[in-house]
Amino acid sequence: MPQHVPNTPVCRDCDGFPVVAITTGTRNIDGSRTTLRITCRACKGTGRTVRRSSLVRVGR
Repeated sequence: MPQHVPNTPVCRDCDGFPVVAITTGTRNIDGSRTTLRITCRACKGTGRTVRRSSLVRVGR
């Protein structure tokens, strides 16, 4: 019997991988590589397309 999988809408620009590390090619003093952390512009690092609703105060 198949398992039910919840439908989580994944960002179509980053395909669910919102943050990536890119190496610059240089090395730090300790020998590790210098990396840049880049986030997806479309989902702003969440990996999902649906934005959470927020409470809005209307009136006074």
